[in-house]
Amino acid sequence: MKFAHPKPHTLIKMQSFSAFHAKSLLLLSTIFSFTKIAVTEEGFCSASSIIDSNSNCQQPLYSKFINPTLSPSHLQDLPGFTRSVYKSDHAVITPESHVFSPLPDWSNTLGAYLVSPAMGAHFVMYLAKMQESSKSGLPSEQVERFVFVLQGSVKLTNSSGVGQTLMVDSFAYLPPNSKHLFESYESATLVVFERRYAYLENHIPEQIVGSTDQQPLLDTPGELRKLLPMTMAYDFNIHIMDFQPGEFLNVKEVHYNQHGLLLLEGQGIYRLGDNCSGHYIRYPVAARDAIWMAPFVPQWYAALGNVRTRYLLYKDVNRNPL
Repeated sequence: MKFAHPKPHTLIKMQSFSAFHAKSLLLLSTIFSFTKIAVTEEGFCSASSIIDSNSNCQQPLYSKFINPTLSPSHLQDLPGFTRSVYKSDHAVITPESHVFSPLPDWSNTLGAYLVSPAMGAHFVMYLAKMQESSKSGLPSEQVERFVFVLQGSVKLTNSSGVGQTLMVDSFAYLPPNSKHLFESYESATLVVFERRYAYLENHIPEQIVGSTDQQPLLDTPGELRKLLPMTMAYDFNIHIMDFQPGEFLNVKEVHYNQHGLLLLEGQGIYRLGDNCSGHYIRYPVAARDAIWMAPFVPQWYAALGNVRTRYLLYKDVNRNPL
């Protein structure tokens, strides 16, 4: 019996077909060797998620702040890799370039300053990582302080000896020169804003303690909550902004106010300033990124991905810019 030899073009197709399948099998083998899938009644969770069998894959609030999505671990050790940018009118400070060191006047606490007067700001914004049995220090005279809990819990004691426990998503405003103490019995992460108070005659700010979910929603694009009273006694406010995927600011803002922003959840695109060619600059941003915006820098945000964006925003208010 004679067998016909395949024609040259047929042989090439057969070899290409075999090579394609070999590559496909190798790719599938690689994927399944490095990926584990967990199945629950609600669906699937990827191996990179923190899976809680009692929560149907629900993660702790602001878990993405601890595990940011746009700073993959295989790039963090790449020499020179960072998404951080510093310009004369804005800065984006991303997790791989956060530098922690002992926080002055705090015990057993590491801090990373993300915004400061060195870049042109009139306030500071920093992260405070409190360990077990750690205590806060006091700000300088005439300096007010705002603290928001990102992870863990802390106890706040005021000058009268009254103590309150602040959990994740809770906050406290401390007027200038008010004696107070934050203590952590386990690890906790805070974001802290401080600035020199701009006094206004007949207006005196008071200590405030609250949580995000207690604040009313305001009718704006996205969802806006203001954490401090909108009265003349307060020379800044802290906003919590929520955007669903695809939502965006309907105003390309340019104003005299400064901003300090910290992304708590989600990801998106932030427009900040212009480049040398006159084109505006778009930055991909995600949870744990910090942004400083100088007065009059053009700014705009759009949420991307498949989960909501939430960011915390400092804004100076209620004072004449003169």
